[in-house]
Amino acid sequence: MILLEGAGPDWAAFGAAIRAFRALLPLRRLEDFGFPDSEDNPLEEANPRMRRIGVGVEAWAFEAAGDGSVYKFYLPREDKRIGSEFGFQRGDEALLLAEARLGDYRALLEKLLIIESLGGMATEVVALTQEGILVAKQALGEALAQGEDMSRDLPAALIEIPSRFLRANRDHPRLLFLGGNPYLVADLHARNFVRAGDGALRVIDIVAAPWPAGDSLADPLMAGWLERVRADPTAPALPSAPDAEL
Repeated sequence: MILLEGAGPDWAAFGAAIRAFRALLPLRRLEDFGFPDSEDNPLEEANPRMRRIGVGVEAWAFEAAGDGSVYKFYLPREDKRIGSEFGFQRGDEALLLAEARLGDYRALLEKLLIIESLGGMATEVVALTQEGILVAKQALGEALAQGEDMSRDLPAALIEIPSRFLRANRDHPRLLFLGGNPYLVADLHARNFVRAGDGALRVIDIVAAPWPAGDSLADPLMAGWLERVRADPTAPALPSAPDAEL
């Protein structure tokens, strides 16, 4: 890379960007986290420093006895996909149908940023491995009971979406404005929350995606609703009627 940087300003800028990225997200080995050097899946092997507490669609989770944290190892899938995000299509019973699908690194990093913005459990991206595994660290909390109703305990920044506009195949789909941009946030079931040491409920995982601007702007009712809830999160779907009457 050093030789290429001398080929011109574009290559020099590219090299500087790589070094800046490596400073923010260092490249580390799985052995650095206590896993053995194995030709198979090292995450399946015994680890003297971490105890496996969960294996999900997106990540393997381990509790670290040394610092009271949870380390999540997000494994890349086929075609370098990783994590989950929503895809959108036109619906029959609603204007939009959102379905979870494999995501990419940008979507995964955006998801972790959204968790932080919602006052979720403190989350830090600590490394990327040579295998493409992204490693995130979260504070440890007390898990909630499976199936507990979370509808009354969702983060205050989330806005309920009228069912005429969108339906999703994940629990409690909500709208969030982050940096002025709308996002769909869902998968807000009890196992994606924990109780922190201060007694507060905090999000630890979600499925999210940027709200599809093209489809929204094409429908005047949805476009109007988005503008109203941007200014007033309690605004109804129609300007002249509360949602309960629709």
